[in-house]
Amino acid sequence: MSGPDLLVIGDCNPDLVLRGGNLEPAFGQVERVVDEAALTIGGSAAIAACGAARLGLQTALASIVGNDPFGRFMLDALAEHGVDVSAVAVRTGSRTGVTVVLARDSDRAMLTAPGTIAELTPELVDRRLLRAARHVHITSYFLQDGLRPGLAGLLREARQAGVSTSVDPNWDPREDWNGGLLDLLNEVTILFVNAEEATRITGREDVAEAGRALSDAGRLVVVKLGAEGALAIVGDHLIRSPALAVAQVDAIGAGDSFDAGFLAGHLAGESLEVTLRLANTCGALSMRAAGGTAAQPTLAEATA
Repeated sequence: MSGPDLLVIGDCNPDLVLRGGNLEPAFGQVERVVDEAALTIGGSAAIAACGAARLGLQTALASIVGNDPFGRFMLDALAEHGVDVSAVAVRTGSRTGVTVVLARDSDRAMLTAPGTIAELTPELVDRRLLRAARHVHITSYFLQDGLRPGLAGLLREARQAGVSTSVDPNWDPREDWNGGLLDLLNEVTILFVNAEEATRITGREDVAEAGRALSDAGRLVVVKLGAEGALAIVGDHLIRSPALAVAQVDAIGAGDSFDAGFLAGHLAGESLEVTLRLANTCGALSMRAAGGTAAQPTLAEATA
């Protein structure tokens, strides 16, 4: 079976982005007016998959949605972005999740109704697709209640088939910062974290030290530093790459677009320096428009 360059496994739910006006909710039946609202592609897995497809990778998504308006919106929008959604399960009677994003300048607050996110299980992931892909990327680890117990076995099966793997755990709403993640790292080729996640997972205050603590047995750790760029650590080798300055609209999905850029460089066999620079560029350029996917660059735009 000829497989995709990249199989992304994880969340697939829309973002309802509210922007402008008074974004601070107030109880007591107080109504406040915002300037605009937009329903866009959301979910870290879906945004990363769109970014990778935009960069020219053959990309498939394994996820689950409900047979409802939000689910149909996501399937149609992902297909329009060139993502293969044939491995996305559609479950009648379930509700697709949604995240309400209150976006203000470079910051945002999020309220998420998980919906089907927790209903994704290893049994729903097409094993032939898993073994045929060149790389498997997992997102939103801490939200994946159904996937998490069997995820190590899933990644082990991929690695035994010669497939490289990566995980971007994202924020832990429970703030436990483990949930089996540290044990899972034995099956992970690349770990993506931001600075806050790295320090919370390891309990170390220094970001570089936290990254080194997470790098073991040849595992590559990539730490996203926002306006300060990013760093990559493998063993004793540490590389820093500065951020790209852009006219920023919002940062929704910038980390997922970063991941897509890094994986594109990784799969193209680029050096770690070039790959990290490409990731920084993709993350930055994605912030030129509202939402996570509207401004994701092509490979030609990013390399220029």
